Amino acid sequence: MHSSWVPRGNYIESNRDDCTVSLIYAVHLKKSGYVFFEYQYVDNNIFFEFFIQNDQCQEMDTTADKWVKLTDSGVWGSHSVMLKSGTNILYWRTTGILMGSKAVKPVLVKNITIEGVAYTSECFPCKPGTFSDEPGSFICQVCPRNTYSEKGAKECIKCDVDSQFSEEGSSKCTERPPCTTKDYFQIHTPCDEEGKTQVMYKWIEPKICREDLTDAIRLPPSGEKKDCPPCNPGFYNNGSSSCHPCPPGTFSDGTKECRPCPAGTEPALGFEYKWWNVLPGNMKTSCFNVGNSKCDGMNGWEVAGDHIQSGAGGSDNDYLILNLHIPGFKPPTSMTGAMGSELGRITFVFETLCSADCILYFMVDINRKSTNVVESWGGTKEKQAYTHVIFKNATFTFTWAFQRTNQGQDNRRFINDMVKIYSITAANAVDGVASSCRACALGSEQLGSSCVPCPPGHYIEKETNQCKECPPDTYLSIHQVYGKEACILCGPGSRSTQDHSVCYSDCFFYYEKENQSLHYDFSNLSSVGSLMNGPSFTSKGTKYFHFFNISLCGHEGKKLALCTNNITDFTVKEVVAGPDDYTNLVGAFVCQSTIIPSESKGFRAALSSQSIILADVFLGVTVETTLQNINIKEDMFPVSPSQTPDVHFFYKSSTTTTSCVKGRSTAVKMRCNPAKPGAGTISVPSKCPAGTCDGCTFYFLWESAEACPLCTEHDFHEIEGACKRGFQETLYVWNEPKWCIKGISLPEKKLSTCETVDFWLKVGAGVGAFTAVLLVALTCYFWKKNQKLEYKYSKLVMTTNSKECELPAADSCAIMEGEDNEEEVVYSNKQSLLGKLKSLATKDKEDHFESVQLKSSRSPNI
Repeated sequence: MHSSWVPRGNYIESNRDDCTVSLIYAVHLKKSGYVFFEYQYVDNNIFFEFFIQNDQCQEMDTTADKWVKLTDSGVWGSHSVMLKSGTNILYWRTTGILMGSKAVKPVLVKNITIEGVAYTSECFPCKPGTFSDEPGSFICQVCPRNTYSEKGAKECIKCDVDSQFSEEGSSKCTERPPCTTKDYFQIHTPCDEEGKTQVMYKWIEPKICREDLTDAIRLPPSGEKKDCPPCNPGFYNNGSSSCHPCPPGTFSDGTKECRPCPAGTEPALGFEYKWWNVLPGNMKTSCFNVGNSKCDGMNGWEVAGDHIQSGAGGSDNDYLILNLHIPGFKPPTSMTGAMGSELGRITFVFETLCSADCILYFMVDINRKSTNVVESWGGTKEKQAYTHVIFKNATFTFTWAFQRTNQGQDNRRFINDMVKIYSITAANAVDGVASSCRACALGSEQLGSSCVPCPPGHYIEKETNQCKECPPDTYLSIHQVYGKEACILCGPGSRSTQDHSVCYSDCFFYYEKENQSLHYDFSNLSSVGSLMNGPSFTSKGTKYFHFFNISLCGHEGKKLALCTNNITDFTVKEVVAGPDDYTNLVGAFVCQSTIIPSESKGFRAALSSQSIILADVFLGVTVETTLQNINIKEDMFPVSPSQTPDVHFFYKSSTTTTSCVKGRSTAVKMRCNPAKPGAGTISVPSKCPAGTCDGCTFYFLWESAEACPLCTEHDFHEIEGACKRGFQETLYVWNEPKWCIKGISLPEKKLSTCETVDFWLKVGAGVGAFTAVLLVALTCYFWKKNQKLEYKYSKLVMTTNSKECELPAADSCAIMEGEDNEEEVVYSNKQSLLGKLKSLATKDKEDHFESVQLKSSRSPNI
């Protein structure tokens, strides 16, 4: 498909794809002047720039601010730039960034005016559909509806209104077709004095069909009258045909009169629209066409009893607009002390019934600055609810815009395609009404009658209705402050702020493993970490990157990760966000931007767009790989070589999207890597190069030495040196590889004397010598014992040989059992050791034999 700017009557339209298209106009000025044009630029997925070059193709200094600002839907903005004398080449350039299947909304430009042209070589006749009644006029005027003109006309010619019609700027009249069911729409009339309503039918304006033709249909008659639906909660009917809001301090469910809230309670303010008889006072509806035509006087949405639905519009590509204006959000009195980031929320239930490429947009405008698309739904969608959370007390305008098709056509082929909204609920709206009352804290002076704000982090005790502080490491729910269950426990490894408004990690984590306590300190990683992965390419070849900012921990739970739109320096990590920056800046624990490099489309600097919040709620930190349905699979990242476990930080987003009905989730795996000091590196899984495989859950691996546990006495060992000159040296060294950081330091080397070692050596030598002497004595003793046995054996042999053939008596040499052998004869004259000792004791110096008394076993009478 060829991309270009397309003329659309009284305006020109840019491309709808992701190509870069330029509209160029060259003009030579004799004196300085200026260029002025009007435009509509509503989609930040397309970049719109206007700049000027001279005849040397050099960009002029007057176009330093070349980026054109966004406009609200249906609003024509204006842009004016000074021109220097000489040749000026004007460029209107658009670049679409198409990441999915949806087409971008085109830029519209009209009424281009150039002042300072000193002369012209000739006059040009007015083109068909325009006229000029003055010769040499500066511009040609556009013919109004139901008129036409030819080239060079001085006036417009009227069509035959009975049989013909024409649009603005037409060059001819067209025959009116017969009326069909696509030419009218139905409405519900407001309640009358009898409390009745009925369905009525009206022709779509401007009416271009004829009822008097043969096959034309007539406008159906009005339906029968039916009972009006009840008033919406917080409103009451005082007997008239309309509903009125309940006075302050009272409440109603819509079917009963307003009643004051009981003592000890306060009204729960907000809006709950679920019955649609008339459009509420803070809502309005309109029809918008990109050419500001065919929608004049048309209502975009129609009330239909139990729902409100998109109207007929003028053509299929019209935008049918529904606006809800709320001046601010704040919690009820008893919740004002809670310093949580959430102040309120808006929820609506809807469905779409489409046969073409219809799309429903939900947009938010803050402080009437610019309208940004929050979410969109294409095609037929079943009945479902969507919630948008409010974080700022500001003036909000919520917009629902429905378009049956985004193709440039002016017919009504898809008139039956529609969207239905069944209910819209805005909680904690400043000017809201009450459908019920809630318990509140009671003042001590006026017990039972006066509600007072609870201090930050306090809930209302059910028994006494008094304020009581939440327990440690819990945060106070913004939706419920009644009862201790309003204090929600923080996740593992997290703590609550002092006002119990949010949970966060203080960057310290403790883990017990095999009787060893591991302590982690991630304080040096608390500043924002960044990752830009890619590149990726759109279907048209546009290069882009995904840029992530991560605010890991600390800072009392403040979300320091910031992502911006349409900036030239996307590397800035800390930006002071003021009220004016709110719409172009998102702050979170984890956020993502799409970066278009400068070389991709000829931009002079990189561009950032499509900033989204990936995580603004901290869930907890643990070594486990699963927390609250967020699962990090083992094969998602390479296996860790570290001997210490990985630590995982888990986050989620507080809002949902069409594709992520449970919101987005984020898991950050912290891995110890001593080879990467400082901030280390952040990466995404190789199987999910965009950081996510399903668009809802994002995974990151953060490797750093700062992710290692703190060192303890188990991470080093001692080495003892040799004893030199009476001293011994003891050294302490880290275990290799070293898987810790900071913590305790290595002890200093230690010197000690060697005396203790010599003493024990001497003791050991003495004990060894004594043992040797003892062994020698025992050896001698047993050797002597052996000699005695040999003697007894020899005597026995000699006695046997003295008398041949005669055996000795049985008791001649045998020893009776239990008796000692007292017959000891020693033939040796050698003294025993004991004998020597005795002789020395008696000082007997004479030689003698040892006398041994022989005892005979025989009886004395033998």
